[in-house]
Amino acid sequence: MIATLALAATVSTAPADVTGLWDAPGDGGSTVRLERCGDGLCGYIVTSPHIQADPGQKDVRNRDAAQRGRPLRNLMFMKVRTIGPGRWGDGWVYNPEDGGTYQGVMSLRPDGLLSLKGCIVAPFCKTQTWRRANRGGASAAAPPV
Repeated sequence: MIATLALAATVSTAPADVTGLWDAPGDGGSTVRLERCGDGLCGYIVTSPHIQADPGQKDVRNRDAAQRGRPLRNLMFMKVRTIGPGRWGDGWVYNPEDGGTYQGVMSLRPDGLLSLKGCIVAPFCKTQTWRRANRGGASAAAPPV
């Protein structure tokens, strides 16, 4: 019984593994890849309706004109650090739809979905809910960064 309690305590305090591919809503839906980086997570754009229509799609809405020539595919759009079990924040989220960079907080919900909230300044925030991408075979392989 003690071993079972110890195992349960270990499982409940283990960091949530949210790395991999996620489907994000908005503008027809995009797929993003989360990877560990430093003491947190980095997010990269894998595909979107814009990228599917034009694989060479550039970051044309970036508020910094010098950044507008960079490709959207594999673009790092998020960097957050771990702030608690199943929670990440104290970082930034870039939105290529409007070219803005926002404060970001992400949490893993009990139902396995990710909730991402980006704020200009609270209470001016927008929240998205992401689902694990359900892809099999070679299509699930993310392109190299």
